[in-house]
Amino acid sequence: MELSDVVGALAALAQDTRLQAYRLLVQAGPAGIAATEIAARLRIPPNTLSFHLKALSHAALILARQQGRFIYYSADYERMSSLLGFLTENCCGGASCAPRRSRHA
Repeated sequence: MELSDVVGALAALAQDTRLQAYRLLVQAGPAGIAATEIAARLRIPPNTLSFHLKALSHAALILARQQGRFIYYSADYERMSSLLGFLTENCCGGASCAPRRSRHA
């Protein structure tokens, strides 16, 4: 993933409503959720949601598909994995980052 793509993706996610929408789509799975349902769950007007979905789409974090008169959105899991891979590449200098367990736990 190119650095400019990472910056764009993180910038898109650095807003409350977009982050909530993205998390909702990640939880929904590949089938996605209709835009009307996303707006209802987040309790925001459809035109406001459209603005936020456009930002996530521009950052290539979500996919859209028309089904009948509804548009369904889903997370682009491949892109999400690439972003996470970039962020964790060479994590901890190759050492395990897992917290150590206490002997008394």
